[in-house]
Amino acid sequence: MMRRSKINQIRNIGIIAHIDAGKTTVTERILYYSGKSHKMGEVHDGEAIMDWMPDEQERGITITSAVTTCRWKDCDIQIIDTPGHVDFTIEVERSLRVLDGVIGVFCGVGGVEPQSETVWRQADKYKVPKMAFINKLDRIGADFFGVVEMIRERLIANPLILELPVGSEDNFTGVVDLLKMQQIVWNDDSLGATFNYQEIASDLIDQAKEYREKIIEALAEIDDDIMEAYISEKPVTTESLMKAIRKGTIEMKIVPVICGSALRNKGIQPLLDYIVEFLPSPADIPPIKGVHPATGEVIECPPLENSPLAALIFKVSMIEGRKLSFVRVYSGKLRVGDEVYNPARNKKEKVARILKMHANKRERIEEASAGSILCVVGLKESSTGETLCFQEHPVLLEKMDFYEPVISVAVEPKTHADQDKLDQVLEKLSSEDPTLKVHRDEDTGQTIVSGMGELHLEIIISRMLREFKTSVNVGKPQVVYRETIEITGEGSAIFDREVAGQHHFAEIHLVLKPRPRGTGNRFSSQVTFETIPEIYIPAIEKSVLESLESGMLLGYPVVDIDAVLAGGSFKESMGSELAFKVASSMACNEALRNGKPFLLDPIMKIEILVPETSMGEVIGDLNSRNGKIESIAAKAGVQVIKAVVPLAKMFGYSTSLRSASQGRGTFSMHFSHFDRI
Repeated sequence: MMRRSKINQIRNIGIIAHIDAGKTTVTERILYYSGKSHKMGEVHDGEAIMDWMPDEQERGITITSAVTTCRWKDCDIQIIDTPGHVDFTIEVERSLRVLDGVIGVFCGVGGVEPQSETVWRQADKYKVPKMAFINKLDRIGADFFGVVEMIRERLIANPLILELPVGSEDNFTGVVDLLKMQQIVWNDDSLGATFNYQEIASDLIDQAKEYREKIIEALAEIDDDIMEAYISEKPVTTESLMKAIRKGTIEMKIVPVICGSALRNKGIQPLLDYIVEFLPSPADIPPIKGVHPATGEVIECPPLENSPLAALIFKVSMIEGRKLSFVRVYSGKLRVGDEVYNPARNKKEKVARILKMHANKRERIEEASAGSILCVVGLKESSTGETLCFQEHPVLLEKMDFYEPVISVAVEPKTHADQDKLDQVLEKLSSEDPTLKVHRDEDTGQTIVSGMGELHLEIIISRMLREFKTSVNVGKPQVVYRETIEITGEGSAIFDREVAGQHHFAEIHLVLKPRPRGTGNRFSSQVTFETIPEIYIPAIEKSVLESLESGMLLGYPVVDIDAVLAGGSFKESMGSELAFKVASSMACNEALRNGKPFLLDPIMKIEILVPETSMGEVIGDLNSRNGKIESIAAKAGVQVIKAVVPLAKMFGYSTSLRSASQGRGTFSMHFSHFDRI
């Protein structure tokens, strides 16, 4: 039987960052020093515990967010290690939805990189308190204070430095703890498991005093007691500083900043101390709110065991052929054998098993209380973003936002045996990953798989072969476009026909107007109920919006349209939903044709880091791809080019960049918006 933690001794934290900032290495060290694992797994050796998928080990990147738990100072720390690559943003998004605090890991050389900005904004969206760990200070070109400044400017955060690095690059030996005013030195013989507190070196003491004073000044602005002591020049105790830092962090007024080098085993134990000290327990954050599925009344779900159950499925995973639902329990208690209710589907489900996860290993438990993150086996129909509760106390928690795919490939089975498996495999993969969309092209009969980027689709194809033993031929990547109209288009249609012995009649006049980019589709009616009875308006709206899902040019979804029902007629006893649906669809198609339809390209934001000498060639290449350069700035010996480029022009870009910069350029790219080129 597992030992139970009180709710204020739980920390649900995530580790977020740009690709290659060292998130997984930080997590591996946390597990080692907390005694959860007895061997340090290294990402570059393909042996990291948290990167357990074969694709992750081969590529040295995190693809799925892995969940684990460790214990430190009487606290259970439940950790989610998230991916850093932009193609797997959904993994970060759904993890942040259920976390109470995050550690942003920043590379001491790269600083705040594009994907760290994206994930930081996602954490802001879910109001998650944050700490920053500046990693890789042993690397050439590492600049601790430069990164702190970037956190302030790029992330519009208020960083509070709690540690100073001792030495830099090859000479990085430890840190100065500004709260204890002591220097920490790690013993390399013990793989960093043991360390000593020493007097601060004489050449660092003045800087340490200056930065401790800065801590007091910053906290005086958010804490009245410290302000009083500061004004009257009384000494401020470490205890009162700790209390104020915790309060400021939870209220998201400050971001505590500490530093180290995870690969060199330095800086992790203070990070664990500060996770326990400064990040919130589930009891420290406002209770999550949901709504009653029938009445819409707002319901508060306090983090108490004796409250009604409220839990959110934040991820579904197929491991060894079994469906595992990752669940965060916000309120109440979940037990093996419980019959739970899913209000989104109006379905009851049975909890067959509850598992505590450690990456892909699991431990069976009998029950889980508020604050827990765990896996449930036995939920057949429930999916990502859905709520579990009890039918006598129904509650619907806010759903999650998912991103629209921007790139597609056609897949076809290599053999007849693969044909039978293909549909099942794709169904399993898309139930696991909400950003993966699968549809059949009616004209060609091909199965089209759409995702967030080339790497995303590569991993999906690789998993089909590795995990599900399904071989497929893959077509060239195709861009997922959108369609819209240039001018106002009008369309009219009459449906006047006998169907199954009954006469149906409907007349529709529809006006489609273009809306500003990114504002979506909208339907409104200007007809009186004498012209068309009120009962048929919802059927007309549904039919028009369904018609806009497939455009007149290439069948892509039509966006940014104002659809106005401007007129029509019906005949008594001949009006029917069927007639109005068909007439609406015909009128909509005619109006689209008359509105001069055109294609919208997915436009990507791209950030390129290149040496000064390669600038001309790289910019020339971007211009040839219809790229629009937004800014160029110098940073630590390289030039940073920010631009927007149509995705259709970006296939094979990594090869072009390598040849233009003698292999020294790097880039990251993510979806920005749809627009006309």
